Amino acid sequence: MTPPAGGQGGGNSYISFLFFGGMIVVMWLFMIRPQTKKAKLQKQFIDNLKEGDKIVTIAGIHGKVKKMNDNNTVLMEVSPGTSFTIERSAISMEYTQAQQKLAETK
Repeated sequence: MTPPAGGQGGGNSYISFLFFGGMIVVMWLFMIRPQTKKAKLQKQFIDNLKEGDKIVTIAGIHGKVKKMNDNNTVLMEVSPGTSFTIERSAISMEYTQAQQKLAETK
Protein backbone atom coordinates (compact mmCIF):
# COMPACT_ATOMS: atom_id res chain seq x y z
CA MET A 1 0.00 0.00 0.00
CA THR A 2 1.35 3.38 -0.95
CA PRO A 3 0.19 6.66 0.58
CA PRO A 4 -2.14 8.73 -1.56
CA ALA A 5 -0.57 11.42 -3.73
CA GLY A 6 -0.33 14.86 -2.12
CA GLY A 7 -0.15 13.38 1.37
CA GLN A 8 1.54 14.78 4.45
CA GLY A 9 5.10 15.01 3.07
CA GLY A 10 4.87 18.66 1.91
CA GLY A 11 3.44 20.06 5.15
CA ASN A 12 6.13 18.49 7.29
CA SER A 13 8.99 20.19 5.40
CA TYR A 14 7.19 23.55 5.63
CA ILE A 15 6.96 23.25 9.43
CA SER A 16 10.66 22.29 9.63
CA PHE A 17 11.56 25.35 7.55
CA LEU A 18 9.53 27.62 9.84
CA PHE A 19 11.12 26.06 12.93
CA PHE A 20 14.64 26.57 11.51
CA GLY A 21 13.82 30.17 10.55
CA GLY A 22 12.43 30.81 14.03
CA MET A 23 15.64 29.51 15.61
CA ILE A 24 17.69 31.91 13.50
CA VAL A 25 15.49 34.86 14.52
CA VAL A 26 15.79 33.93 18.21
CA MET A 27 19.58 33.62 17.94
CA TRP A 28 19.76 37.04 16.29
CA LEU A 29 17.56 38.66 18.96
CA PHE A 30 19.32 37.17 21.97
CA MET A 31 22.95 36.79 20.84
CA ILE A 32 24.02 38.76 17.79
CA ARG A 33 22.04 41.98 18.30
CA PRO A 34 23.20 42.61 21.91
CA GLN A 35 26.82 41.94 20.94
CA THR A 36 26.73 44.48 18.12
CA LYS A 37 25.01 47.00 20.38
CA LYS A 38 27.69 46.53 23.06
CA ALA A 39 30.48 46.85 20.48
CA LYS A 40 28.96 50.10 19.24
CA LEU A 41 28.79 51.49 22.80
CA GLN A 42 32.41 50.43 23.45
CA LYS A 43 33.56 52.23 20.28
CA GLN A 44 31.67 55.40 21.29
CA PHE A 45 33.19 55.22 24.77
CA ILE A 46 36.73 54.93 23.42
CA ASP A 47 36.17 57.69 20.85
CA ASN A 48 34.91 60.06 23.59
CA LEU A 49 37.95 59.61 25.86
CA LYS A 50 40.12 62.66 26.36
CA GLU A 51 43.30 63.55 28.18
CA GLY A 52 42.89 63.54 31.95
CA ASP A 53 40.11 60.91 32.05
CA LYS A 54 40.56 58.16 34.63
CA ILE A 55 40.44 54.71 33.07
CA VAL A 56 40.73 51.02 33.98
CA THR A 57 42.16 48.46 31.57
CA ILE A 58 40.75 44.99 31.01
CA ALA A 59 43.70 43.72 33.09
CA GLY A 60 42.57 45.89 36.02
CA ILE A 61 45.27 48.56 35.81
CA HIS A 62 44.02 51.98 36.96
CA GLY A 63 45.40 55.15 35.48
CA LYS A 64 44.79 58.43 33.75
CA VAL A 65 44.87 59.22 30.03
CA LYS A 66 48.00 61.27 29.41
CA LYS A 67 47.94 61.36 25.59
CA MET A 68 45.74 59.95 22.82
CA ASN A 69 47.96 58.73 19.97
CA ASP A 70 46.88 58.48 16.32
CA ASN A 71 47.89 54.82 15.97
CA ASN A 72 45.07 53.49 18.22
CA THR A 73 47.20 53.64 21.35
CA VAL A 74 46.92 55.64 24.55
CA LEU A 75 49.67 56.84 26.85
CA MET A 76 48.33 56.00 30.31
CA GLU A 77 49.89 57.42 33.47
CA VAL A 78 49.62 55.00 36.39
CA SER A 79 51.57 57.12 38.87
CA PRO A 80 53.49 60.38 38.60
CA GLY A 81 56.38 59.74 36.23
CA THR A 82 55.28 56.22 35.25
CA SER A 83 53.42 55.73 31.98
CA PHE A 84 52.33 52.81 29.82
CA THR A 85 51.44 52.75 26.16
CA ILE A 86 48.33 50.60 25.73
CA GLU A 87 45.94 49.79 22.92
CA ARG A 88 42.64 51.65 23.01
CA SER A 89 40.83 48.33 22.82
CA ALA A 90 42.41 47.36 26.17
CA ILE A 91 40.36 50.00 28.00
CA SER A 92 37.38 48.45 29.77
CA MET A 93 34.16 50.42 29.51
CA GLU A 94 32.49 48.45 32.33
CA TYR A 95 35.35 48.73 34.82
CA THR A 96 35.94 52.41 34.04
CA GLN A 97 32.28 53.32 34.47
CA ALA A 98 32.05 51.32 37.70
CA GLN A 99 35.14 53.10 39.03
CA GLN A 100 33.70 56.50 38.08
CA LYS A 101 30.40 55.72 39.86
CA LEU A 102 32.31 54.59 42.92
CA ALA A 103 34.34 57.83 42.93
CA GLU A 104 31.15 59.91 42.62
CA THR A 105 29.56 58.31 45.68
CA LYS A 106 32.55 59.10 47.90
